[in-house]
Amino acid sequence: MKLLKLLWTKREIVIAAIAIITIAVHLILRFAVGTTEFSYQLPLIICLILGGTPLVLELVGKALKRQFGSDLLAGISIVTAVILDEYLAGTIVVLMLSGGEALEEYAVQNASSVLKALAKRMPSVAHIKTDGTLTDVPLDEVKVGDHVTIFPHETSPVDGTVIDGHGVMDESYLTGEPYMMSKAPGSSVFSGAINGETAITIEATKPAEDSRYARIMKVMLETEQQKPHMRRMGDQLGAIYTPIALAMAIAAWLISGDPTRFLAVLVVATPCPLLIGIPVAIIGSISLCARRGIVIKDPSVLETIETCKTIIFDKTGTLTYGTPTVTNIITADGFDPNTVLSKIVSLERYSKHPLAEAIVNEGEKNGVSISEPSQVSEKPGEGLAGIIDAKRVLITGRNMLAKIDPSALDLLPELTAGLECVVTIDGKYAATVQFRDEPRKEGDLFIKHLSTKHGYERIMLVSGDRESEANYLAEQVGIPIVHAEQTPEQKVEIARKESESARTCFVGDGINDAPALTLATVGIAFGQASDITTEAAGVVIMDSSLERVDEFFHIARHMRKIALQSAIGGMALSIVGMVLAAMGILSPVWGAVSQEVIDVFAVGNALRAAFPPKVLSDIDDH
Repeated sequence: MKLLKLLWTKREIVIAAIAIITIAVHLILRFAVGTTEFSYQLPLIICLILGGTPLVLELVGKALKRQFGSDLLAGISIVTAVILDEYLAGTIVVLMLSGGEALEEYAVQNASSVLKALAKRMPSVAHIKTDGTLTDVPLDEVKVGDHVTIFPHETSPVDGTVIDGHGVMDESYLTGEPYMMSKAPGSSVFSGAINGETAITIEATKPAEDSRYARIMKVMLETEQQKPHMRRMGDQLGAIYTPIALAMAIAAWLISGDPTRFLAVLVVATPCPLLIGIPVAIIGSISLCARRGIVIKDPSVLETIETCKTIIFDKTGTLTYGTPTVTNIITADGFDPNTVLSKIVSLERYSKHPLAEAIVNEGEKNGVSISEPSQVSEKPGEGLAGIIDAKRVLITGRNMLAKIDPSALDLLPELTAGLECVVTIDGKYAATVQFRDEPRKEGDLFIKHLSTKHGYERIMLVSGDRESEANYLAEQVGIPIVHAEQTPEQKVEIARKESESARTCFVGDGINDAPALTLATVGIAFGQASDITTEAAGVVIMDSSLERVDEFFHIARHMRKIALQSAIGGMALSIVGMVLAAMGILSPVWGAVSQEVIDVFAVGNALRAAFPPKVLSDIDDH
């Protein structure tokens, strides 16, 4: 029973093997042994019964469902070959039809070889270090916070941060960059990276199933379950191509009066593996993207991104680094800057506010003393409060200060672009801390090249930040259309409105971008975003880099060009062969052989999509 099940799942391979064997036996009996015609035709008849019958029945089933593809020509060819006693031509068509599936499977496996190499490199256990003792545990049992030791030349099992040891790691399988990356305490380590000559210990920051490696590998399963949109486009091309081929075959028969020309045209027109060149190109591009740190969750984005004319950006973490830094501390008369900084750093250590880390980092840079606070509270809309060295410290905003001490507003510095917080000590205004989330260094060139290099007609910034901050960033990077202080609902409405007038790409970071990412034609999320955001996006940029976004654009353009070359080029060659067959120059047998050559060429060309285009990024060319 298991053997029958295996044969059924691999029936195309089995039928192709039967076809090859029977063709070989036929040629031996006919030319080497010289038996009777019935004897050397018998192997071909057996092949047509065993292999041709199930293939024809499958195609009839598709036809009854009104699924008319180019493979329907193959079924007509097989039936016609039997009627005209052209058994060799019919058997070659059986080989083409069944072998096409085997060829597709091989091509897809070849295109995905980099991902499979990654899978083989992952360890099955991790070395957990507890009180100086190492214990091997299964990979799925590693928890966040565990101390994992990576031996020399081993592969990192999880994402983490180095806490002990110095060395280098090979991350080329993950990033595509052929460099050894130095590692020291504090450095980030990606799962899948290969350790160098020295052992290091990392603290796991994610469980194995949420690691960078696992997220890249997940694309393999997802793409196997999704039928790319361009494959359906190939079916549509086949639906147009099929009646043309049938018309040419019928015309050749009627004009010449020779039914074998009908068969010859059909076998030349049978592009069984031809249209698989499109999904092969897509999967090759998915593999290439994975090597560049770009995870393609929805394969159709590789086709549609080239047609987008509007691009919308979120601000924080997308066009900026998402890590504000302190730019200035302006103290009121009678307050010492170091004393104020010491108190707010002592308090901010207990806050989860996005600006807290920036203040703590500023304190560490200036070496201020730290005190333990008491009565710490952080109520929404009121700010962070606590008692430090017997003084009550409040870190809040201008609106809250206006309620506490309206007269203090006259002491505040002029409002500027950027972020800020105000500090009171024992109810008196003490200082204003100003922050700036700097634009990404490549942001200016990236935005400016979108129109000239990628054909975008509308470039927009949609942000929840206040208007002054959004306008400042837009001016820095050159975005003409700005929508500031937008709620998630308003972002969705903007994305919907833009998508109705043109295909739209949305690039975002953060949970509040998820609805807009889903609504846009193509949603691109940066890898540091939340799980919700990355699930909503069709593309995930693992390195949070605008240059990687540009690489995605170029890989998609490269894929589309190659896919259309394979489909249209193969069809054009088939039409030339059909004309030769209609003229009687190609017999049914040689017509089948020539079509097989064309099909192999088309699939071979599609495999080029797994290799980088000549230009992966042209940001600097602007």
